[in-house]
Amino acid sequence: MHKNTNALVKAIRFATLTAFAAPSTVLAGGFALNEQSASAMGTANAGAAANPENATIVFFNPAGMSQLSGTNISFGAAVLDIDAKAKTSSIRAIGADGQPVDGGNYRNGGDIADPAILPNFYLAHEINDSIDVGFGIHAPYGLAADYENDFAGRFFADKTELTAIAFTPSIALNNGKGLSMGLGLNVLYAEGRLSRYQDLSAPPLAATGAEPYADVEGDDIGVTFRVGFLYELSDRTQFGLTAQTGTELNLEGDMEVSGLPADLGLPATANEKVQVPLAIPESITFGARHKLTDDITLLAGATYARWSRFEELDIVSREGETGQVSGILGALNGGQIPDPINHVTEEWKNTWQVNVGGIWQATPAWAFKAGYAYDESPVDQYVTARIPSTDRHWLTLGAQWKDVASGWTIDAAVGTLIFDGTAKVDDREYSHDDPTGDPISQSNYQAEYDLSAWSAAIEFSKAF
Repeated sequence: MHKNTNALVKAIRFATLTAFAAPSTVLAGGFALNEQSASAMGTANAGAAANPENATIVFFNPAGMSQLSGTNISFGAAVLDIDAKAKTSSIRAIGADGQPVDGGNYRNGGDIADPAILPNFYLAHEINDSIDVGFGIHAPYGLAADYENDFAGRFFADKTELTAIAFTPSIALNNGKGLSMGLGLNVLYAEGRLSRYQDLSAPPLAATGAEPYADVEGDDIGVTFRVGFLYELSDRTQFGLTAQTGTELNLEGDMEVSGLPADLGLPATANEKVQVPLAIPESITFGARHKLTDDITLLAGATYARWSRFEELDIVSREGETGQVSGILGALNGGQIPDPINHVTEEWKNTWQVNVGGIWQATPAWAFKAGYAYDESPVDQYVTARIPSTDRHWLTLGAQWKDVASGWTIDAAVGTLIFDGTAKVDDREYSHDDPTGDPISQSNYQAEYDLSAWSAAIEFSKAF
């Protein structure tokens, strides 16, 4: 019994080794989302911190509200479509017993991401010549991935979901001499789910033929702060700078391991209340806008994000000795309850995104946009099946139509991502006490992923 349950403990640990980050193939580094505004997306977000076209400046740089008059609203949505698929010929999956892991018709997991829709709403209102206030609702972070059940790497990843919604009250102050400052508060609500199958292939459990399923769900509320500055050097040139604080969300919820083998003398299902810490990085963004002519505007910018604070992903018990899973683990470790229950090594790196773009005001009603961004991936050495990521190039086109009579403006944008080669996954198990040391088991999933993605967005704006 002791030998059997020891192997089961290891299987449970495999089942709960998870990362709250799925393919970052359309993301602005990590699990941040680029697509917050169709008007900015048309120029690949180039110079967005220095280009207050409409109320979406509430997100990019609250100081920019000082250049809007009256009351402004902007609302819209973006659609993201990711194609992330492992090359079947590149897959190498090894189980806990050191033997190859079988896969069915979808050994490569299939296309792991479905299209996603990201809505947004922004409002800016002028109080007087010196003070503006604003509010935004948008999705700054998010991801989704779902492998087929017979995926060869199912002991490392199955479903991954993260949804984050931000509510952003903001204020801007200006000195009447070309300098403005803005402050914003991001109240984040995040919920996530992740799951995977357990590997019971190592002796003496191989005869059971069971592959129990582990599922973790949780949510939390967190706060970050944003400060921004906008300086008008001349009628044609201005600069913007904005910085955002980081935070750590603790996604509190439940872990369930179901389908446990009955012949081991354990319940079919084990449950425990857990929390999953999730680091949100600090970032700083610089933007510049220059009107080359009355019809041509040039934009440029750069963002630095401190993703290196995302060093690990732990599953932490909220029940201690009373939790079913922790109780099993403690009984098999001389009464020592493991803390955390499980660990995943991330060791992300800090990243840069640089972007350039332009706007051509072809007629009083029509403007056309184009942009390019180079976006570094924060995933470095520890590339997992949940994050088959690599550096990418973002190319966008946009169009804007203004109806002078009604005051409405419509922006539309499309974008595509070109990746630097294939994403090479090498998923292994590491110890919490030695997160960058040697792997602690034979289990391994390796594959090369073909990545592609496109996005489209629409936005409606009006000044009252």
